[in-house]
Amino acid sequence: MRRHPILFGFLLLLGVGVLFFLVITYFTRDGADFSVKDKVGVVIVKGFIGDSKDTVDKLDEYARDESIKAVVLRLETPGGAIVPSQEIYEKVLKVKAEKSVVASMGTVAASGGYYIACAANRIVANPGTITGSIGVIAQFSQVEELLKKIGLKSTIIKSGKYKDMGSPLREMTDEEQKVIQEVIDDIYEQFVEVVAQNRNISKETIKETASAKIFTGRQALELGLVDELGTMEYSVDLAAKLAGIEGEPDVVYPKEK
Repeated sequence: MRRHPILFGFLLLLGVGVLFFLVITYFTRDGADFSVKDKVGVVIVKGFIGDSKDTVDKLDEYARDESIKAVVLRLETPGGAIVPSQEIYEKVLKVKAEKSVVASMGTVAASGGYYIACAANRIVANPGTITGSIGVIAQFSQVEELLKKIGLKSTIIKSGKYKDMGSPLREMTDEEQKVIQEVIDDIYEQFVEVVAQNRNISKETIKETASAKIFTGRQALELGLVDELGTMEYSVDLAAKLAGIEGEPDVVYPKEK
């Protein structure tokens, strides 16, 4: 190498470059940056809510990141299954105990989306946002007559009289409808309790004025279902203000898969 100082210098420079690249890759692999400013982390809940894992994991990540002082939940969802909605709701409550959380409603933030929003410190909707739909639904198809027309029959062997309840192969009995209605009523009661607890609205008022109905953001504001009208940008500024961040904060978005 002493006989080839230029080659040695080139290899040294190459090694430093590779090392620098690896360091940058390591620190930015999860969307991190080198900014020393306080940050607002954005969590996006989009589409049908069928699973909570990705959203809960992202909330956990932001909760552990000391540079992220506030979280904005961007809701673009018509709702979904009750259990993942409840799991995200509970995680937001835990994050809210340590950091400010603002729910920002996009085009639609209804049913399970509104359920999640109730956990935030503040709910912000656009005037034209479709929200509300505080209710529960179960739908069952029935194809018994169709099978008869095409000559198909089914044989059901079950361990109890309710085991095939809701089967599309036969008509539901009155007793079975009553069982399912009781389940729906209980889940609905859980939903109403969450709204009443977090929005300071009586359960009776919710059932009378907001039960399963949808509203625009402006209508929801009049009913007390949301706190303010504003855009996503406004929601970020509000979250920063609630967290005591001075100046314009850095905004951290989830890394796209």
